[in-house]
Amino acid sequence: MKNSSKKLVREMVGGEPYEYYPLSQHIVVAPGVCSGRPTFKYTRIDVRHALSLLATGRTIEQVARGYEIPVQAVQEALQLAARAFDQPRGTLAKRA
Repeated sequence: MKNSSKKLVREMVGGEPYEYYPLSQHIVVAPGVCSGRPTFKYTRIDVRHALSLLATGRTIEQVARGYEIPVQAVQEALQLAARAFDQPRGTLAKRA
């Protein structure tokens, strides 16, 4: 993933190095995790999967509780997905 606007963040988590590009407070792209797809920070939970659960009718609270992540993290996932549709014409088609 190209991410020229965000800098790589390096932290130690549980005694292990953790590197990621922040997309929001709770959503990151961590090199080598989930093939570079966005995940919830400090997890291997693919944001796409959480969004698909919402699409099947689960509530934000149910998804957050099921993954033991903050409700705000799931809300951020929805905000980022909505922002993706605000991209210039053709950008989404090029990614598909």
